[in-house]
Amino acid sequence: MKRTRVSYLLRLLVLPGTFIATTLSCRQVIMLPSAPISPVVTSQADELGIRDYDYAKSADSMLAMDGWSNTMDDNFDISPMDTAKSNWRFWIGGGFNNELQLYTNSPNNLTLIQDPTNSANKLLLIRAKKEKVRGPKYRPDVDNTIKDFDFTSARIESKTVFSPNRTKGQVRIAARIKLPTGYGMWPSFWSYGEKWPTNGGIAIVQSRGQQAYAFQNAYFYDNEQSRRLVPREEKYIISTTNLTDRWHVYEVIWQKDSLTFLLDGQIIDIKQGNYVEKLFEKPQRISLNQAVGGDFFSIEDTLPTADEIPLNENEGVMQVDWIKVYLKK
Repeated sequence: MKRTRVSYLLRLLVLPGTFIATTLSCRQVIMLPSAPISPVVTSQADELGIRDYDYAKSADSMLAMDGWSNTMDDNFDISPMDTAKSNWRFWIGGGFNNELQLYTNSPNNLTLIQDPTNSANKLLLIRAKKEKVRGPKYRPDVDNTIKDFDFTSARIESKTVFSPNRTKGQVRIAARIKLPTGYGMWPSFWSYGEKWPTNGGIAIVQSRGQQAYAFQNAYFYDNEQSRRLVPREEKYIISTTNLTDRWHVYEVIWQKDSLTFLLDGQIIDIKQGNYVEKLFEKPQRISLNQAVGGDFFSIEDTLPTADEIPLNENEGVMQVDWIKVYLKK
């Protein structure tokens, strides 16, 4: 009966704009409607009827009427390369989770381009490249041991930290993103607290480059290094709309006792209990990065090697239009 139910739901995915959410811990499949529930997010269809999503021009005023105040609004008019003026800092060094890339601040890995559909707008590109380099094993203040890498990429983090507290009890973090293609690409839009992992983290979106219609959300909290307290709380989202060649809006609303995740203005997941409340008042930085390989691609405890990740032309490019953060009492 369960197998028949899942099969039936998967067949329903032929409806344009619909998507399903699967909770890994219980393999529950939930059908979700196609229309945004919030007027904050709008969509525009092309000649094929395929939609791009964006915040409405009046989003700030609509959110203000609901008590939200905008505290960060970055359209990348200033490049993160300008570390003195931008909202961002770079992570320089390798990543964790058996990843294969060295994060750099090179324009080969992070750059701004003019939006081809709007000459007044700029887009942030985070690009992975397959090249042999040497650099710190992790961020230098964590582990400055020099090692070899087979890929380069970029990771930026907000200078400002955010968290709900007794004054501002809700934080809303949103971004408009096109995810990259390519096997082994691991893009992430997330937040984390310093002294990882004891201040936790929230993965608003993380995906595998070979899965153009799928992504996951998750959250993390440990009270000490290498001891994971949170059970398998990932949710696996499948969309009939390609997430790599169309713009989508990914959001989380973070409160003391819940994390509410939205895709294109629609609630797709609410997480409660299981240490969610431990994240309260623990400041976190917003992070945008594209890892390569690592534990996220593990199959029967086997990780992909650099030779198994071809990174072909036009693959491995994560595009970000904007990042917004709102606070509410």
